[in-house]
Amino acid sequence: MHGRASFRKPFLATLATLLAVVAIVYGSLWMVAARYSAPGVELGFNILHNPQYDERTHSQSVADVVEGSPAERAGLRVGDRIIGVNGRALDTDIGSDEAYVLGRPGDSVELTVERAGEPKPLILHGVFRAAALARMPEGLAKSSALQVMGSFPIPFLLVAFAVLFLRLEEPNAWLLALLFCAFAASPEFLNPLAISPALRAFAFAFRAVFAGMLCPLFYLFFAIFPLPSPLDRRFPWLKWVGLLFGVCIVVLGLRTGNPSFPRVVAHLAGSRDVLRLFNYALLALGVISLAQNSFMAAVPPEARRKSQVILWGTVAGVLPIVLEHAVAEFTGYRPSFWLDTVLVLVLFLYPLSFAYAVVKHRVMEIPVLLRRSARYVLVQRGFIVLMFMVAASAIALFTHVFSRLLHANTNIGMALSAVFGIVLVWTSAPLVKRGTMHIDRAFFRSAYDSRIILHDLAEKTRTVGDRRQLAVLLERHVSEALHPKTLACYLESGDGRLVAISGTLPATLETLSASEPGLVELARRGKAWEVPSGSAGAEELTALAPLAPECLVPILGRENNLIGMLVLGQRLSEEPYSGEDKRLLDSVAAHAGIALENIRLAEKMAERMEADRRTAQEMEIARQVQARLFPQKLPAMKTLEYSGGCIQARQVGGDYYDFLELRPGRLALVLADIAGKGVSGALLMANLQANLRSQYAMAIDDLPRLLASVNRLFYQSTDNASYATLFFADYDDSSRKLRYANCGHLPPLLLRARGSSPDRASEAPKVEWLHSTCTVMGLFEDWHCELAEVQLAPGDTLVLYTDGITEAANADGEEFGESRLLDTVVSRSDLHAEPLLQAVVAAVQQFSRGSDQQDDITLVIARCLA
Repeated sequence: MHGRASFRKPFLATLATLLAVVAIVYGSLWMVAARYSAPGVELGFNILHNPQYDERTHSQSVADVVEGSPAERAGLRVGDRIIGVNGRALDTDIGSDEAYVLGRPGDSVELTVERAGEPKPLILHGVFRAAALARMPEGLAKSSALQVMGSFPIPFLLVAFAVLFLRLEEPNAWLLALLFCAFAASPEFLNPLAISPALRAFAFAFRAVFAGMLCPLFYLFFAIFPLPSPLDRRFPWLKWVGLLFGVCIVVLGLRTGNPSFPRVVAHLAGSRDVLRLFNYALLALGVISLAQNSFMAAVPPEARRKSQVILWGTVAGVLPIVLEHAVAEFTGYRPSFWLDTVLVLVLFLYPLSFAYAVVKHRVMEIPVLLRRSARYVLVQRGFIVLMFMVAASAIALFTHVFSRLLHANTNIGMALSAVFGIVLVWTSAPLVKRGTMHIDRAFFRSAYDSRIILHDLAEKTRTVGDRRQLAVLLERHVSEALHPKTLACYLESGDGRLVAISGTLPATLETLSASEPGLVELARRGKAWEVPSGSAGAEELTALAPLAPECLVPILGRENNLIGMLVLGQRLSEEPYSGEDKRLLDSVAAHAGIALENIRLAEKMAERMEADRRTAQEMEIARQVQARLFPQKLPAMKTLEYSGGCIQARQVGGDYYDFLELRPGRLALVLADIAGKGVSGALLMANLQANLRSQYAMAIDDLPRLLASVNRLFYQSTDNASYATLFFADYDDSSRKLRYANCGHLPPLLLRARGSSPDRASEAPKVEWLHSTCTVMGLFEDWHCELAEVQLAPGDTLVLYTDGITEAANADGEEFGESRLLDTVVSRSDLHAEPLLQAVVAAVQQFSRGSDQQDDITLVIARCLA
């Protein structure tokens, strides 16, 4: 028997290593294939709606055909069913077919389609074009999200094999490893043609086996872990039916990697939805079993707590993505990329909850640790999570780097990733075990635990800001370190009395006088005082008798007067407070005394600072209100991109810009500069904005009348010295014409694109200045406005600005000027509106570095699109 036992563990270790190698090779293959960058081609159909591949008829429907696309020219129609590509029967989604994966723009492709009313399949010929998504550059956010999505198997495989190698002889650890391998294999194997045929066959077989067994393993695991569930005890045959179901769908999927039922079974079922429902039923049974173990009173507390951790990890991590897939499969709904990304990130909570629960379960099996502190659990969990994150980041980085460096030879990169994964599994398990042992050793000693916690408390008391925060901090840390049955914290209220800030106390003990004999004696001692029953001086503490005090800790002020006190009852362990405990409590009390004195000083200073605080608060509110006056949304335009911004010289200012949708396809660009700065300028700006926004609808029919009305209202509501310069432009999206009125404002810059003039296609960009068409607003009641009009062309750039741009001065008093503005715009003319705006602002700030900003910097940039 002993020889058999000695042989068992090496055999299990070898078997676990083989499983780890196979799983890591598959994970590496999947990640390499997921990062494979195919040319990306399309024919221009199923763009808006992409029906799923029908495994029963081995066909895919055509839901839409883009006008003018290669598909339309080839004769493809809505309602057609594609049954073959390049003479081969369609056996997968058409986007995953070899012709699509390996095709390049300009390649020919032959489609075999069935069409209603036609007796025979039709042969259509088309020419690939670059896919729309392939033509669009990916931003940093999406690229990062794709890298995360492309590392999907890592957390599952790390948790699976870390647990397996730590607990080789436990059947549940093996079942967990198989379950997490199934989760790692659940995503579709993307771009399978990116790897060699032999490795592709291996990957398909692995995915068929584990993806097909995902739902049966899910139910099996929770039916028996941590204890057989009530559901399993009542219907023990259910888990075997589930496993049989999994085996049936695995066999036919070994060649394609997609588990499926035999056609006869699928036909008898009448609908593929029935088969899907069976999978979802197994998932539901697994969750029900887990919930029963989490909340049934008959389950032992240890197992119930562990089940609850896993249950919440399942509900938070697995349930959302399962619901998304169910909706997609039964309704045809296509979730967005970002929704998928968020759900995958949330799914990573699932292996994390297992990692936490498994560590907790392993510790709970060691009897000597039954009395460990909550802090010990947190430290251990933090160590495991840290190791998990480091390992996951290392594998993801390794795979990402080698998939790029060895793009031409993915097999080498894949092999290196597999070797790295194997080494990481072997090295991480001992590291985790060794690190856990060190933590265990440290926190076995309760005195050591207490010392660390109370030292930490002494440091934290320096940063508290009020009495309640100090009391909560003291109560939490002292309770965690010393575990007293009762604890009360008294602090001076300012009138010489001690008030209980924390702790559940009788009403008679909520307030104490520092002059009571027992408290006077405590202040005289100046040290933590352990007062067992019958000791000298105990009779002086009769007022505290309901608290059953065993240790009193005085908090003294600068003059050694009592300004606070901690009252600790008997320890839960019934052990006396040691000399080291009392020394640590004295240290904590000394720091708490300094903190309390600082709080008292801060309270006095706060009274003096209240007026300044209110003023600053009111200015901040004014800044926030004014910020809301600027446009919060940009009306969508087809031929114009635009952006605006304002950097105020003070918290509030007098510059104003706006984007007004006069009607669909008509946009007003507004820029105004109020005479005045700070609060006065902000008030006038708000006045002008209100006048303009309340009447801008008339701009389409009679822009001069609108501006005259705004001028009249502005004139009537301001003093004689108040005025504003304003530029108001009306852009027509269909004709690209720009009507404008320049009311005494700095002339906007119109930079013509090269080639916008029919006969001057090769000359340098042309610059026009849109000069004033009338005088400033608000100075004269009798005021008239003239309009001007310019025709914009694709690539033309319009720059509206205030004098905060051109009059920004450097340390030598030299102004930025219109010439530098023009040079900056011309040199950055290839940028879009928002980046160009940022570039101009940066140039102004760089030029005026070393001198204070004297005026608001306000800028609007619009660019005409093709």
